[in-house]
Amino acid sequence: MQKPNNKTKTEKQITAADILGNPKYLAISYGGYRKNTREIQPTIPELKEDMKILAAMGIKLLRTYNVQFEEVPNLLKAIRELKTEDSSFEMYLMLGAWIDCKNAWTDLVPNHEVESEHNTGEIDRAVALAQQYPDIVKIIAVGNEAMVHWATSYFVRPKVILKWVNHLQNLKKKGELPEELWITSSDDFSSWGGGDPVYHTEDLNDLIRAVDYISMHTYPMHNSHYNPQFWIVPDEETQLSDMDKIESAMQRALLFSQKQYDGVANYMRHLGINKPVHIGETGWATLSNEHYGADGSKAADEYKSGRYFQLMREWTNYERISCFYFEAFDEPWKDANNPLGSENHFGLITLKGEAKYAVWDLVDKGVFKGLTRDGNTITKTYNGNEKELLKEVHVPPKREEITI
Repeated sequence: MQKPNNKTKTEKQITAADILGNPKYLAISYGGYRKNTREIQPTIPELKEDMKILAAMGIKLLRTYNVQFEEVPNLLKAIRELKTEDSSFEMYLMLGAWIDCKNAWTDLVPNHEVESEHNTGEIDRAVALAQQYPDIVKIIAVGNEAMVHWATSYFVRPKVILKWVNHLQNLKKKGELPEELWITSSDDFSSWGGGDPVYHTEDLNDLIRAVDYISMHTYPMHNSHYNPQFWIVPDEETQLSDMDKIESAMQRALLFSQKQYDGVANYMRHLGINKPVHIGETGWATLSNEHYGADGSKAADEYKSGRYFQLMREWTNYERISCFYFEAFDEPWKDANNPLGSENHFGLITLKGEAKYAVWDLVDKGVFKGLTRDGNTITKTYNGNEKELLKEVHVPPKREEITI
C-alpha cells in the first residue's frame, strides 16, 4: 500500500463543499467519444489530451453520466496519470450513475413503476470508483433526467432515486464512502418541483431532504420550440435591428433559465429546506436540422450558443452557482443516424479540434498553445471570421411566423 504523502493530504482537503459554487472551479459536462458509436471507446491518451484542453480552459470539475462502459474508469486513470506527471494538475468528477425503469431501451413496454434490474450493478460500479479515486470523485449523481416524464424510454418514480440516494448516504455513515462525498440526482427543473405540480409528491420532498444539494437542468433552447412564448420577437421589438432582436431574445433566454432555477429553489424553501441548488446541465446547440434550426425556431447557431454560454457563465459565477455547461466536445454518437441533429452539436469544441464562437477568446489568449486533439491544433471555427459566422444566424421568429 502506498504511503500517503503531503500531496495526498492536500487533495483530501478539497471537497465538494469547497468546489461547488466556486468560480475558480468551472464545471462542464464531458464525454470523450469521437465516433458515431459508443462501441469505440476513447483511449487513455485521447482522454488525457481532452483533460489538458479543458484544464487550459479553466475547467476543474467534470460531469459524467454512467459507468456502463470503460470511458469513465479510463477517464479516472487518465486524470490520475496527469496528476502523477504534474502535481499541480487539478480535475474532479461529478460521477453519474445511470438509472432506468424496467424494460428501458428494449422492445418491451417500459414499466415506470418498477426499476431496472441493472441499476444495482450501476450503483455498485459507481461506489467502487468513488472508493478507488476519492481524490478525484467528489460527487455521485444518481440518475440523469431519470424522473422527468418526457424521458418516456426510461424514467422512474422519485422513490427509486430516493432509495439509491439513501443507500449511498448510508455507506457514508458506515465509513464505506468518504464522509465529504456529496450525493445528488441530476434532473430537469420540473422534476425538482420547479414546474408542473404533478411532480410535487412526498417522495420528491423526501428526496430533497436526502440529497446534499440539488442538481437541476434548464434548456431554453429546447423550449424555443416546445414553449416558444419567451422566444418569439415581441410586437414592440419588431422595429429593432436584427442583432438587437437576437440580443433581446438571448436576454430572455437567460431570464427563462433564471426563473426555472428560482422555481426549484422556491419549492425547496417552501418545504423548510435550505441547501445549495446548482445547474447540473444547460447548453445550446450550434447546429440543427430539426425543431431548432432555420426551418424551426431558428435558435441553433454558433452565435446564439456563444451568447448563451457567456450569459450563463457571467450569471452563475456572480451568484456562485456551479454550472455544468453541456458540453465540452461534440459527440456524434448521440444522434448517429442524423449527423445534422442538434444532439451531435452541443460541444464548445468540434471533432476537428476547432473552438466554437463561445470560446474564440480563449484561442486569442493563447491558452491552447501546444495542445492538440487527435493531431489537430485548436483553431477557431469559420477561421475566426465573425462576418462569415453571422451569415448563418437567423433572427427569432415573429408571433405570426410560428405555430404555438
